[in-house]
Amino acid sequence: MKLRQKMILKRLEPDLARINQALSGNLATHVKLISQVWEHIRLSGGKRIRPLLFLLSARMCGCREDHLPEIATIFEYLHAATLLHDDVVDAATVRRGHSSANTIWGNQAVILVGDFLLSKALSIAVATKNIRVMEVLAQTTTFMAEGEVLQLVNTGRLDMTEAEYFDVITRKTAKLMAAACQIGALLGNVEPALEQAMAAFGLNLGITFQLVDDILDFTGDPTEMGKPVCNDLKEGKITLPFIHALAQATPAEQDRLRGLIQESDVATLAREVLPLLEKYGAIAYARQKAQQFTRAAQENLAAFADSPEKTLFLEITDYLYHRTA
Repeated sequence: MKLRQKMILKRLEPDLARINQALSGNLATHVKLISQVWEHIRLSGGKRIRPLLFLLSARMCGCREDHLPEIATIFEYLHAATLLHDDVVDAATVRRGHSSANTIWGNQAVILVGDFLLSKALSIAVATKNIRVMEVLAQTTTFMAEGEVLQLVNTGRLDMTEAEYFDVITRKTAKLMAAACQIGALLGNVEPALEQAMAAFGLNLGITFQLVDDILDFTGDPTEMGKPVCNDLKEGKITLPFIHALAQATPAEQDRLRGLIQESDVATLAREVLPLLEKYGAIAYARQKAQQFTRAAQENLAAFADSPEKTLFLEITDYLYHRTA
């Protein structure tokens, strides 16, 4: 699987290079602190999934304009802004295996740079002079903000339901991926049915992406993930594997879990929680859900004619489902 993933990334290298070049070129500012924080985020890694989804969508839908990499940066800037704000809210100290920006420059600076990135993304969108692009982004950023607030409200809530969980990840993660795909289709001037199929593809793929992220919080290699096992749970993020296990657990086990989340360090939490997830098949259950959304995303592509971009999309869905970091 890792060899296959490397092959996919190799084919995407030219697009990634153009996106990275645009990410640096678009963010011209005379404010040194903004540049410093942005370079810290940019150089710390990231898969550039969202701008890649936009590029492939636009090309698959017939748009071949030279400025597509510049427009693609909208989605990475929006994503980066949410990461900066997330780290402040979560009081995070590590991001992708590096010191988080807020630990270096402080919460105030990081929040303001996040606001700048949001503004920059919207200014690039305005330059397209396409009102539908602006409408989709306005709706998307509203959904994302609601998702962030819902996640905060639900922090540590052990009575959180599956429906509430999916509402949060749809708004917080999947909607931006859906927008990247939909806006690519918009710029290709495809018929409304194809535009909606592209948006649905991005939404289903985004839900898969977050489900796998949440599974990896329990099963991932800390050296690959850049954070310890159960780190998200320790921060109070209640995700699908834990929701499923908690629903099956005995009253005594439920009481034990409540106490652990409030008091234990990450290592102790992992020792206690992982056996319960295994006992109640929670990881397998979440994997099954992720597979359902992966298949739904692949089915959304059936409306499109065969093309190199469609082939890549199908491979990307498989890659994101099987990823290990």
